[in-house]
Amino acid sequence: MYESNHLISQLHATCQGQEGRLFAEIPERNPVTFGGLFEGAERYAAALAALGVQPGDRVAVQVEKTIEAIQLYLGTVMAGGVFLPLNTAYTTVELGYFISDARPCVVVCDPAREAAIAEIAAGARVMTLDAAGQGSLSAAARAHDGFAPVARGKDDLAAILYTSGTTGRSKGAMLSHENLASNSRMLRDYWQFTREDVLIHALPIFHTHGLFVATNVALFAGAQVVFLAGFDKEKILEAMPRATALMGVPTFYTRLLQDERLNQERAENMRLFISGSAPLLVDTHEQWEARTGHRILERYGMTETNMSTSNPYEGERRAGTVGFPLPGVEARLRDKGQEVAPGETGVLEVRGANVFQGYWQMPEKTAEELLPDGWFITGDLARQDEDGYITIVGREKDLVITGGFNVYPKEIESLIDELPGVLESAVIGVPHPDFGEAVVAVLVPQAEGTSPEAVNAALADQLAKFKQPKQVILVDELPRNTMGKVQKKALRESYAALFSLS
Repeated sequence: MYESNHLISQLHATCQGQEGRLFAEIPERNPVTFGGLFEGAERYAAALAALGVQPGDRVAVQVEKTIEAIQLYLGTVMAGGVFLPLNTAYTTVELGYFISDARPCVVVCDPAREAAIAEIAAGARVMTLDAAGQGSLSAAARAHDGFAPVARGKDDLAAILYTSGTTGRSKGAMLSHENLASNSRMLRDYWQFTREDVLIHALPIFHTHGLFVATNVALFAGAQVVFLAGFDKEKILEAMPRATALMGVPTFYTRLLQDERLNQERAENMRLFISGSAPLLVDTHEQWEARTGHRILERYGMTETNMSTSNPYEGERRAGTVGFPLPGVEARLRDKGQEVAPGETGVLEVRGANVFQGYWQMPEKTAEELLPDGWFITGDLARQDEDGYITIVGREKDLVITGGFNVYPKEIESLIDELPGVLESAVIGVPHPDFGEAVVAVLVPQAEGTSPEAVNAALADQLAKFKQPKQVILVDELPRNTMGKVQKKALRESYAALFSLS
């Protein structure tokens, strides 16, 4: 009965004939089989339909990570709705923007926020789901039994994900059934996931990485997951000997490296460690390989495209690069409309079935970034070497123009990060009365004795004068979002008046 719904039919295909197989092992909770997962999803779909959800209606969800939240995602798509996951860290004020922009039919939240969200719901039904999988929506779902998925085609919307808004107002990226299905099929095959795999799932599910990569790929492969509520070093280390894969952000790997129990014996059963959502330091690559015998596979994607490039599963995984365009994805680097030569920096553009349908209610922004011939301008600056490996060097909006010269932050960050006594760094541009912008390095020291003077001295012979930081600032930690990305916008705001004459 699932055949009419493009995405759900493919997600469910691996379940057929193995309904009794374990899908999710969940600490402190009963495990869930493939059959149980989809039976629960049908109940959520029926509950949403009873609440008035029609094909194309948005269902906004701000809840903790539970298996019921996964069933709600599947149930929304089954009901013909458009799933709209929202970061659990968003305040009520921030939620007001998303709700007013997306105009959802139903908003699902934690019971503790029900009253506040009801005040900004703009006519939407407000339902609840808590960290234990309980609430008014789960109670409504239990009252139903079975649901025939609503017919939806490959070009119909399955989800809207709002960008993080690091450079302005958040934009709702519209993702179709085939955007999600094609990417999941391709990643399953490229990373060689099968039903024999056990994936440690410790990522949040309000983001592409945890929801549409980790969850969908596991379902497409018929793989099992160890379903954790979040990053938990103890639980990850405990699961590793019986698991085969881990998908994480760089913070996962740096924190695990701090534990002496991480060694080759513990990682012996693992076949794949994947990192994304933020750049992984070369030092982390090298330490991880030395400790575990495994080389982390780094890949690149965006909210608007899911995954676009990856280091090879079989072949050389080059630290500091994001590999090659994935099968079925085209990539090019351009500067002022012209493709650049190997080794030169340009703006990365991608095209393929994974590329989104445009920005929700923003036709002008869509036209700026999604070209008529299907190429999407990512806004990321990158280089491609002679062997085809792509290296992301920063965001186009992070480019520093000082005294008329272009400075790419990644070049300077790579040098600073290699210095003894430096854990990590972020290079930004801030207003300067003479140069327009000044290069500023903000870094986290790893050892006492690290000083701005020592950093400047070390860079003096490695960088042209205009690239050298006009100021080096030491901080305890860099500001990050929930996926581990350094928030350079916040840094630029913090130090905007550094060179002010007033």
